[in-house]
Amino acid sequence: MKTEVQTKKTKTMEKTEEHYTFKLNENVTRQKVTFKNRFGITLSGDLYLPTNSSKLNLPAIAISGPYGAVKEQSSGLYANQMAARGFATLAFDPSYTGESGGEPRNISSPDINTEDFSAAVDFLGLHKAIDRNKIGILGICGFGGYALNAAAPDKRIKAVATSTMYDISRGTANGYYDSKTEEERTKEYVQIGEQRWKDAEKEKTSYGPTGLKNLPENAPQFVKEYAAYYTTSRGFHSRSLNSNGSWSLTNAVTNMNAPILHYIKEISPRPILIIAGEKAHSKYFSETAFEAAVEPKELLIVPNAVHTDLYDQIDKIPFDKLESFFNENLN
Repeated sequence: MKTEVQTKKTKTMEKTEEHYTFKLNENVTRQKVTFKNRFGITLSGDLYLPTNSSKLNLPAIAISGPYGAVKEQSSGLYANQMAARGFATLAFDPSYTGESGGEPRNISSPDINTEDFSAAVDFLGLHKAIDRNKIGILGICGFGGYALNAAAPDKRIKAVATSTMYDISRGTANGYYDSKTEEERTKEYVQIGEQRWKDAEKEKTSYGPTGLKNLPENAPQFVKEYAAYYTTSRGFHSRSLNSNGSWSLTNAVTNMNAPILHYIKEISPRPILIIAGEKAHSKYFSETAFEAAVEPKELLIVPNAVHTDLYDQIDKIPFDKLESFFNENLN
């Protein structure tokens, strides 16, 4: 495992290679780190540590998401805030995205992305400042689902929280509010199969258009909210595929074919905190995950918040609750 102190860049480089969508807390340090998952993919992360803590046995939290984002966006913002509250935090880019390894680019996998959380736990548990018996994980958006999936079998994870969660497998297979028919899903499988032959013939992965740019006026409101985050100065990052790219045209098939929350009950007796916005289009993912889980569990609905409010709106994200949840359960 490799750790290197973040180097200073020129102003030009700061806007590209080292651009963060939030300001580093004055009571927190940030270091670039790398570590490998069990598939041999090198993951890139930022390790945040509280500067005013001299003790070695810190509790720690691994953080990733949203789906299609990078660590310089929402996950880093959460890590920054939680480090200021006394936790060692690791915000990381999932496999095949951001600065993490894996080819081809911009693909996801319910298996590999679940493994990415366990690899982050590997890294944290070997760090000299961290108590390996006090490690939790936090997943944002689509990585909320992957975090729950990781926590079920990985008993080293002592507590798991999700914020503005998506169940990517369910959403991809069934559509929003489970509206997709079997016929529609079969048609998608056929299209993906045809695309695979095209890609295999060209020996090159194909990608769709950058979906959040140049939205039509009749785009759904939640899609406009995504664009308001990813394509503006509020949240844009050049390495984020939601800001500046797209998933591969064959990406959906593995998520469609692999339900990720089948074993959610086996997280118990370790605690779960699920956070969702009252007005989020995605709230039903959190509600049904909460229903499927067993105690100890808690569902916190943030008043008047939409899905993307919980990406970066510090006045709406319940950091006090996250702090108390992890303090109580990482002991």
